[in-house]
Formats: sequence, structure tokens, C-alpha cells
Amino acid sequence: MTATPSPASRPHPAGPAPVVAVVGATATGKSALTVALAHALDGEVVNADALQFYRGMDVGTAKVTVEERQGVPHHLLDVMEVTEEASVARFQSDARACFVDIRARGRTPILVGGSGLYVRAALDVLDFPPTDPAVRAGVEAELAERGEAALRAELAGVDPASAERVRDDRRLVRAIEVHRLTGRPFSSFMPRREYAADVLPAVQIGLSIDRPVLHERIAARVDAMMAAGLLDEVRGLTANGLRDGPTASRAIGYREMLAVLDGELTESAASEQTIVATRRFARRQETWFRADPRVRWLPADAPDLVQRALAAVAQNVSSTESGAEEPTDGDARGVRARP
Repeated sequence: MTATPSPASRPHPAGPAPVVAVVGATATGKSALTVALAHALDGEVVNADALQFYRGMDVGTAKVTVEERQGVPHHLLDVMEVTEEASVARFQSDARACFVDIRARGRTPILVGGSGLYVRAALDVLDFPPTDPAVRAGVEAELAERGEAALRAELAGVDPASAERVRDDRRLVRAIEVHRLTGRPFSSFMPRREYAADVLPAVQIGLSIDRPVLHERIAARVDAMMAAGLLDEVRGLTANGLRDGPTASRAIGYREMLAVLDGELTESAASEQTIVATRRFARRQETWFRADPRVRWLPADAPDLVQRALAAVAQNVSSTESGAEEPTDGDARGVRARP
């Protein structure tokens, strides 16, 4: 990246500061761009990576270190224990409270992360479905008795969109629970592509990069995590209840390291499986974010990336305030960008 412009270049001379969201696949450089934008826009960062909420999950989530933050305040990092389950509803409330506080200080909120549903929850109109522990427990009992195939067939009959998208037992149980409680498909509760009124103005900047380069970056990142002690991190977290964490224990990298500790995988095999799983995850991230026409895509390896991003912020904020349709960047098609 080139030198970061001064805060004088901030694109909102009047009115509330925009919420600037930096999105895209893992290993595209979102964290570094976010810090640069925070310096340029007098901003503070709000984390939207669901796994970086957890204390102690540092190496395997590529959590920004204190040094990498360069003095920029970061919010919603290290706010949960590994035994807790991440909640989109809780995150929405916490993220929007951060936006209010940051704006009240006259600064710019900068949201960053690749967890697509969490980004949408922070920015968009989102109707949260109800939950009932008794109903959920009943569905979980059915899962154990009837098996995944039977429940997935049931879901396909009432909510084919969710049946196609759901990839693990926890989400399968949740989708059936919601349908039994409401009579509505779980997919009908997905957020609309409409910014919430109290969030506006808002801008989304997506980082894209050629798929082979992204794959190389992911492999290098996993190798660096292994060298930095990912296995030791997981070993230490098991004492804090990692295996009981419904979200944390399933995280890519962590589940593979747990398999090493259980003698089911070698470190080499676990590393390779982590690379493969991360590449698949990156493809899902790209698909999720590319489906949103409001995202302004920029090439992650552009030498003038910070200047392009600042220009996108200024242009998109102007378009939003005028009611014009937000543009997309035609020169960033190297990659079709977790839900």
C-alpha cells in the first residue's frame, strides 16, 4: 500500500460519518486496509469476524495484534469465552452501539470481516426469528434418533433454499426449529439488501484477488499459523472448554488441531486439511459478498488501494445521500468474491 492520506481527506464534511465496511474473502488484506482507512478517516474499527470475538483464539483467526492495530481502537475483539455460542442478534446490537458511540466522538466507524451474515446484520434491515429451547431440544433429539438425512429431507420439503445452504447439524436444527415455531421458512428471515436507517450513510468496499494468488496466500497463512503455534493455542484452549464451544470448536483450523490432539490426524495432514477447508470457505465468502450489488469491488493487490478505497467511500456516500444507485467497480473482476 502507498502512503496513507491524512484525516483531512475524510469524505463527510457534514452530517454523520459513514459506516465503512471492508469485506471479502479471507487472506485478501482486509485488516491492513482497514487500519489504513482508519488513519485516513479518523476512524475506529468494529470487528465482524465471528471467530475473533473469542478470547484466546488469536493465531488460528489471524487476529490483528496490538502492533498491527497501529494505535487504532478496535472493538468487539476478545469479548466472548470459547464455551459461548456466537449470536447474530447480540452482535447486531453490539455493533450498532459501537457505531453510535464512534460517531458521537466525531469519528468514522469501520466495520471489517468476512462473516457475511454478521456484516449484513450490522448494516441491514434484519428480522430475527424466535427461538424456543424446548423446541430446539426436541429437534436435536429427533436428529439423534432419525438421523441427519431424515431431518434434511423434512427441511427440503418446507424450505428448499435453507436445505441447500445449510451445511452442518447446528444450522439444520435451527432451520427446522424456526419453521416449527413460525410456520415460515428460515430463509425468509434473511436480511434484505437495505441499509438500516440508523446505519446510513454506509459504504461497502470488497477486496478481490485472482483465485490462484488467493490460494497461495491461504497456504502461506496456514503455514505461518502452524509455525506460530496454532496447535499449542488449541491445546491451551481445551483447558478453557474449547471442545464444549458450539461455535469455536467447529472453527476451521481448530477442529483439525483437535483431531491432532485426539490422535486422528498428523500435524501435516491437519495443516493440509485446514488449507483445503479455508479455500472452500473463501469461495463461499466470495459468493456471498458478490451477490450484494452495493459492494464496491477493488483489486486487493492494487498499489494505490488506499486511495481507491477513499475515492470509493466519497463517491458512494455522495450517491447514497443523493438517492442514486451505488456504482460497482468494473475493473475488479479477478475473483468472484461465510455466510
